Parts: sequence; structure tokens; C-alpha cells
Amino acid sequence: MANSSLNGEVQSSNLPNFLLSVRLKYVKLGYHYLISNAIYLLIVPILAAVGLHLSTLTVEDLMVHLAMLKSYSTLVVFLATVYFMSRPRNVYLVDFACYKPHERYMITKERLVEKLTDIFDEDSLNFQKKILYKSGLSDKTYIPVDKWIPSNFSLSSNQHQAKLVIIGAIDDLLAKTRVKIREIGFIIVNSSMFNPTPSLSAMVVNHYKLGVNVITYNLGGMGCSAGLISVDLANRLLQGQANSYALIVSTEIVSSAFYTGNDKSKLIPNMIFRMGASAVLLSNRFSNRWGSKYQLMHVIRTHKGADDRAFSCVYQDEEEDGKKGMSLSKDLMAVAGEALKANITTLGPLVLPMSEQLLFFASLIARNVFKRKIKPYIPDFKMAFEHFCIHAGGRAVLDELQKNLDLSEALMEPSRMTLYRFGNTSSSSVWYNLAYSEAKGRIKKGDRAWQIGFGSGFKCNSAVWRALKTVNPAKEKNAWTDEIEDFPVQVPC
Repeated sequence: MANSSLNGEVQSSNLPNFLLSVRLKYVKLGYHYLISNAIYLLIVPILAAVGLHLSTLTVEDLMVHLAMLKSYSTLVVFLATVYFMSRPRNVYLVDFACYKPHERYMITKERLVEKLTDIFDEDSLNFQKKILYKSGLSDKTYIPVDKWIPSNFSLSSNQHQAKLVIIGAIDDLLAKTRVKIREIGFIIVNSSMFNPTPSLSAMVVNHYKLGVNVITYNLGGMGCSAGLISVDLANRLLQGQANSYALIVSTEIVSSAFYTGNDKSKLIPNMIFRMGASAVLLSNRFSNRWGSKYQLMHVIRTHKGADDRAFSCVYQDEEEDGKKGMSLSKDLMAVAGEALKANITTLGPLVLPMSEQLLFFASLIARNVFKRKIKPYIPDFKMAFEHFCIHAGGRAVLDELQKNLDLSEALMEPSRMTLYRFGNTSSSSVWYNLAYSEAKGRIKKGDRAWQIGFGSGFKCNSAVWRALKTVNPAKEKNAWTDEIEDFPVQVPC
């Protein structure tokens, strides 16, 4: 979450074991998605049977049955037309880029503590130091060092940071894809805490002097899962307009969320968030099928905002002295577990192999319908995905997710190394994860990648991608390329 990042330093409770209890309504929702086009699957064998019968007839028989043959042909054409017109357009991820700040913005933990010494009282400073040194972040993360004092956290300095990371990410993407930005029909920018007027998406239009027909969207206040919400929005827009490109930019302006008070529940994000941004280019053009890296398979969005506890577990408020900050409730971890449980229970029927679905469904029926006291079957999501891109919000929550999903250190490596090298870059972190796997040469044609993000409100969103080609790291240039041989590293405890 851009607001709290689910950093896991809230130590009041651990993430619940969400795989041990599921609600049947979320399973039903997943199966609804699965069979929504099942009518077409049922029609195919019927048409095949009719065709097989016609193939046994002689010419004389065909003449007798000419009217029936015309009707059959008309039916085939009609059904084929309906099928292809109602089928959703394929959406391809042409390429993406993750912004890597200049070395002058790099800061060590020791230097950061020095800059905070004159801002906080001793108790608050010691609390932040404890969080920082257990965060899993390295001494090579980035903040706007030259501006990192509260007196410089002005609107103009935040706008400068926003332009630096957003335009930097877009320029890197355009250089990789060689797509002219004027060809892009939709531009979506998401930043949770910093939303100036004119908007950040308008800033992009102004910087590149785009035409009057470009359609822009600006998403704010939606937390670290907003990048995946942007993917869903782009997918919906591309379904309605053929031969189009959509550009997604995800970021957070760290100084805009910096808290200078002494409420410990609001101090954690100060130590976790870092500079970063991603730019993603999606297309529904058939011609992009062969040049793109991935195809979008599923986006599942789960929103628990109707629950007051979930709604208020990450909440921005203002203190009596005017200082704004993001409060983290003691219920945060439990709420996150519930949201993730609902999300993966809906996703399961869409991605798990049939063997896993049958075992899981049989266990569910036995427990919920026949009230049998048996151990629930925990689906193995490693059979559905080769790559896991979990939002690098914090060390503790990554530990809990690894335990609950039964993931190996190798599968957790992209998330842990992203947190270590770049810190919590909010909604862009899932793209730094995927870039890590590309730089390591691990993306093979046909591989499936699962991106998971959390957001205030409270939301859990996930996206599933299928690799359309093997990514050759020797031909790649991304935020990891120059130093990928140095990873993975052992993160100090």
C-alpha cells in the first residue's frame, strides 16, 4: 500500500493462515468467471456431431437435405460471428520500464538517521531506527536527499520529484519499445498521496505536447495495489477501442507522505518508502502479438471497504498541530489476510490445474456441506505459476506470505531483493520484481507470473501474465541490469 505498505512492522498480530478457511461465495465467483463462456464450449461438440452426420450422406441425400444444409451453414456462420464478436480482445504487455534514480539520491541508513535527528524527539527517533535496521532495506535505496528536510517539502519540490520519476520511467519505456508516444490513446497515472492540480497525467500530456484526443486518467488514494487497478482499467478501456495503446505509470512521491510528528503508528512509512516509478505499455493490436513480452490473462480485484474495520485500518488523519500522517491499525495484518484469502479463492478456479481444483473442492464440500472434521486441502499455487511478484511492502509480511503460500526462497527472491535494493516503491514494486526475474534470465516462453498488491480501503488485487517469449537478459536493459550479478544477497536479520 502506498499508505502503509503493509510493511509488516506492525507487530500486534501475524498474518492469519488464510488458506485454512475459505468462504464458498468466493469459490463460486471464481467458477462463475470460469464458465461464463461455457455455452460456446457446449456448442462445439453439437456442431461437430451434425457435421459428422452430414459427411456420411451421399450427393442425392444432400440434395434432399439441401434446406437443412443451408440452415446448418447459416447457424454455423451466425454462431461463429457471435463468438468472435463477444470474445474479449487480447491485451499484450509490449514492455515495461522501472525508474532507477541517479546515484546522488542514494542514501545509507546511517545518513538517513542523521537527517532525522533534529526533527524527532529521542523516543521517536529510536523507534524509527529500530524499524529501519530491521526493515530488510540496504544502504543503496533512494530518496530526494537534497530535499529531505521538512522545510523543503513544498508543493513545488513534490512536483519536481514527480516529474523526475514519471518522465524518467516513460523515457526509458519509449526507448525500449520505440513506440511514438503520440500513438498512445490512453494514459493512466496512479499516485496515492500526491495529487496536485493540474493532475500528474496532465503533466505527462504537457511535457510531451500530446494531441487533444489523448484520454487520461489519474488514480489517487488507492494505495500500493493501484498499479494493478490501473492494469484493470487499461484492460477495460482497450476492450472498447481497437488498435490502441495504453500507458500506465505507477509511483509515489515519498516526501509528500513524510510524517514529522511523534505518533509511532504513523512513523513506520518514513523508514520504508523510497523513490521509484514504473511505466508499462499495453496494446490490443494484433500486430503486437509477436513483439510483446506478455499477455494479460486475469485481473482479480478484491475490495473489503464495506467492513468498517477494513476501511479504517489504514487511515490518513490530521493532528491538532496540523501534522498529517497515516495511522496503522492493530487490525491491519488480519484485514490483509482476509482480503488476500478472498482474492486467491476467486483466482484459484481460473488458474489451478484440474487436479488441484478437484482436491480443493472436495475438501471444501466435505467441510461446509457434510460438516466433516477433516483437514482442509491447501491448493499448491506453485503448480499454477512459475513466478511470484509480491508487493515488496516490508520484510515481515513477505515472511508471512512465504509461509502461508509455502513458497521457496527462490520464488521469494525477486520480492526480497526488490525490498533490499529499492525499498518500498509503492505500486511500482511488482514491476521491479518482474524486472529482476528478467535480468536473471528466468522468464521463459509460456511461463506464468502472478503479481499481488495490497492497498488501503482495504484492497487486495492480483494480475496474471503469460510470457509470449523467452526474455534474453543479454538484450535487456532495466533497473537491475548493471548490477544483477551481485544478487541475490543475504539480508541481515
